[in-house]
Amino acid sequence: MDACALKSAERLVPPSYVSQGQEALGARQAKIRLLLEQRKCPKQGWDDLTIELILNDLAAMDSNNFSHNCGVGEREGRVYSDLVAKRHFRLAHGLGRSGDLAETQPKAAGSSILYKLTNAMMLDLIRQIGVQKTAACLVIPMATGMTLTLCLLTLRHSRPQAKFVLWPRIDQKSCFKSITTAGYSPEIIENILEGEELRSDVEEMERRVKHLGADNIAAVLTTTSCFAPRGIDKLEEIGQLCAKYNIPHIINNAYGLQSSKCLHHIQQASRLGRVDAFVQSTDKNLMVPVGGSVVAGFDAAFVAEIGKTYPGRASSSPILDAFITLLSLGTEGYAKLMVEQKTLKAELTESLRRIAEKHGLRIIEARSNPISVALTLPLGCEGNELTQLGSMLFRRGVSGTRVVTAMDVKTIAGHKFVGWGSHTTSYPHPYLTAAAAIGMSKHDINLFTERLEKCLIKFLKQRANNLGKKVEEKQEEMKMQEDYASQEKTAKKQEGSLDE
Repeated sequence: MDACALKSAERLVPPSYVSQGQEALGARQAKIRLLLEQRKCPKQGWDDLTIELILNDLAAMDSNNFSHNCGVGEREGRVYSDLVAKRHFRLAHGLGRSGDLAETQPKAAGSSILYKLTNAMMLDLIRQIGVQKTAACLVIPMATGMTLTLCLLTLRHSRPQAKFVLWPRIDQKSCFKSITTAGYSPEIIENILEGEELRSDVEEMERRVKHLGADNIAAVLTTTSCFAPRGIDKLEEIGQLCAKYNIPHIINNAYGLQSSKCLHHIQQASRLGRVDAFVQSTDKNLMVPVGGSVVAGFDAAFVAEIGKTYPGRASSSPILDAFITLLSLGTEGYAKLMVEQKTLKAELTESLRRIAEKHGLRIIEARSNPISVALTLPLGCEGNELTQLGSMLFRRGVSGTRVVTAMDVKTIAGHKFVGWGSHTTSYPHPYLTAAAAIGMSKHDINLFTERLEKCLIKFLKQRANNLGKKVEEKQEEMKMQEDYASQEKTAKKQEGSLDE
């Protein structure tokens, strides 16, 4: 309500009551005004009522919600179901105009403001939590894999002759498919073992650059967040290599925004070498529904070019989710979650170490991996035996763990991957992974380790029984062979006696 409306309200209730209400409204409106003026993520999170207040105001600025609107076009923000309209706070026009995500829509001033504020808050958060030199970012209404494809397609404008993307192997389908979907040929760089951890082979990467020719390479696509025992790619060294040969460098930072370690390596890679863009998921890092990602970079013009590569209009749903969550958390709330994640990673590692010691297993040391933990499984198991352990956990409500046999083979887009899941052709151990990602709780760790231990006891018992049966079967087979040999010998003796 404006000042005139509040003055009129004094005719209905005592002026002192109206004054109290005006102060409460003023406090909420001051937050909104500050957000519009500074365009920064608030330090402290907002309450839901204030968030709803700004969303309702922004929605009222879109043409489909004008009380006098008369829409005669084919796309007028019409929504048949009231449930759908409420789900989207009546923001129906989406984003962008004529294929530029960041361009303002004449029919949707409110939606356009919301998008610009979301990008501004996201940029402020990224700078505050670790990558201070980030020049620009866009929240993209597509998941990480498709956004990586969009980044690679954007590079065609400046490198039309390039055919290849150098890719340090990471056994995750969407990352690999982002390269082939963009129409490039992936050059797979196998990882090398450093102790038990898998790391980037930078020397092999440079050999490929020299062999293929730098001008024929569209980009190097590296990874930060991944399943142990693979570690963060050697971003600083690769960044220097890209700067040396003038090759674009895109980083798949899928769930690395929550990790100060991943962010530090991105910052350093940019400072020492070259990083063109780094891409992260909204669902994994902001705890929102799947469907969005954030592309950020150190060259604002390149980030803007990525937005212009997007064809047509786009859904505002993932942006709305990010907007609400950023306001709810605030920078202090997000920083607190990052600290909790680091603490819980250490607790998860120690809990798994205790289980490992009980059952003759061990933790695989992957010191450069800040989120995922790997636990060895018994050698000599067949693939179906190992995957049975994963099934046992899933049936008991444990999601997110991965049992890696190191023996699987998978073909993706015509490329054969031996040892699929283990990020290399010949990892020496089968193992199980678990991740301590943002939003995880101590309760989750306790439940997981309790259920894992029960499953391990059952799994190891079944395996011992199976081994016992195999030993018995082998002994029985040997006995049968001995009996047969004895019978043959006797028969030959009898034949000799008859001949005499």
